[in-house]
Amino acid sequence: MHARKTRRGLIAGGAFAATIALALAGCTPAEPSGPVEISWLVISNDNEVATSQALADAFTAENPDITINIETRPAGGDGDNIIKTRLATGEMTDIFTYNSGSLFQALAPEKNLVPLTEAETGNVVETFLPGVSVGDTVYGVPMGTAMGGGVLYNIPIYEELGLSVPKTWDDFVSNSEAIKAAGKTAIIQTYKDTWTSQLFVLGDFANVLASEPSWADKYTANEVKYATDDAARAGFEHLEEVFEKGLLNADFGSATLDDGLRMVATGEGAQYPMLTFALGNIAGTYPENINDVGFFALPGGSAGTNPLTTWLSDGVYITSTTEGAKLEAAKKFLAYIASVESCEVQTSASVATGPYFVKGCTLPDDVPQGVKDLLPYFATATSAYPALEFLSPIKGPALEQITVAVGSGITSAADGAAQYDVDVEKQAQQLGLPGW
Repeated sequence: MHARKTRRGLIAGGAFAATIALALAGCTPAEPSGPVEISWLVISNDNEVATSQALADAFTAENPDITINIETRPAGGDGDNIIKTRLATGEMTDIFTYNSGSLFQALAPEKNLVPLTEAETGNVVETFLPGVSVGDTVYGVPMGTAMGGGVLYNIPIYEELGLSVPKTWDDFVSNSEAIKAAGKTAIIQTYKDTWTSQLFVLGDFANVLASEPSWADKYTANEVKYATDDAARAGFEHLEEVFEKGLLNADFGSATLDDGLRMVATGEGAQYPMLTFALGNIAGTYPENINDVGFFALPGGSAGTNPLTTWLSDGVYITSTTEGAKLEAAKKFLAYIASVESCEVQTSASVATGPYFVKGCTLPDDVPQGVKDLLPYFATATSAYPALEFLSPIKGPALEQITVAVGSGITSAADGAAQYDVDVEKQAQQLGLPGW
């Protein structure tokens, strides 16, 4: 069940599409005995909190001897620091939701997390498992759906101005200049939430892989750099270009994620580089506008390729300090999260914004337009590629600060790329990677 796939095939293409249709396997973890309370740390995002609470309520309704208390943390670097500090001090909740991929690897899973068994992970689509594993040991189950990193756009603005979905970066800039000329905000940026500044760099990675399929392996081996590789440096150059051409909202430095979603949903702005999970937030906050928002992959240099950069969903993990009855309850809850019933609860609590990583889970026919735009990218092995953080354990902690500086005109694209190359060195050395 836990046979490893090559990392390059994590969530791209037909293999992924085929595995999500497999039948549910029956695996049952050990039963906790007597009343028990477990704590769960989630991101303080309205959509995620609502979904997490719905899962906790549904699970405890079937298991009245178990209580789940939800705590929240911020997103981005601040949230990362809270996770790492609480793990280091032994004050982490019993379970927590966090990234899969390279950020998961940075948590020292062998020390800080509980290994899972077939009982908890038997229903998980195998393409997800490498993102929450060290060697053959699995530590997490998927929460939420696969995501795409690209551009949310306001469909009425595109229709009003007679614009087509861009297939190249030059087309994207041309569209943006036409939107600006019409007196509208062309590109939304929200640097108050610093993590959102990374999309032009991270979302461009599928274009890097399309031009150099072995780039991630070379990067992990310290054989390529952002600053000296034209394809990889392009993401930083895109950030610089849209600032220099005045294509951003005037308040880009103080705007938040919520501001960005409001703008693209209501037509205050036309295009917002973002992950597709945000469609669920729009559906919850601006339901009357949800089908006014479309989605396209971040364009690169060639209209003939233009693949999508994809993200695994977050994982839910058990902290190694969780013991006894709490541990058995936590394992039972993770097995529930990795079930078809859980997918149904999640879809009811918030809009499904991509394919689930649980066997047997399906999407309703009435998903929002942005999700309909997303799904075709998963159809072939060359139309979607995993983000770098799922192909390499290296992701420097300062990227979001660097991309804010580049996107604000403080740092040049060349200097920002060079700074990020330095930023990743310490992490690569800590991981003991050859060549560093």
